[in-house]
Amino acid sequence: MITFIKGRIRSLYYVLVGVWHLVCKEPPILVHTFFTLFFFFLGFYFEISRTEWMIQVLACGIVLTVESLNTAIEKICDFIHPDYHKKIGTIKDISAGAVGFAVGAATIALAILYYPYFF
Repeated sequence: MITFIKGRIRSLYYVLVGVWHLVCKEPPILVHTFFTLFFFFLGFYFEISRTEWMIQVLACGIVLTVESLNTAIEKICDFIHPDYHKKIGTIKDISAGAVGFAVGAATIALAILYYPYFF
């Protein structure tokens, strides 16, 4: 049991190292983190409901998750083939497109959520 707990604590350490790396060294993550904090500020300001909080947390969390996976895919591609390669470029474009889908969906959800508060 003690070994299991130590393993979970070690896993949490690696999670925090990964989050720290993403937030400190990856500009797109920093931008998404800024917008997440901005929307959290708006949520507190407008005193949004519990359901609205859930939508907001999920929308922002999905964007940060997909952007993190995009970063990982790009780093793997750069490691495998540091020079330009057409197929690697296509893989990176598809990965960036996934971020576009997530950001688009989150933007629509948050626009619907905050529309009544602004208008």
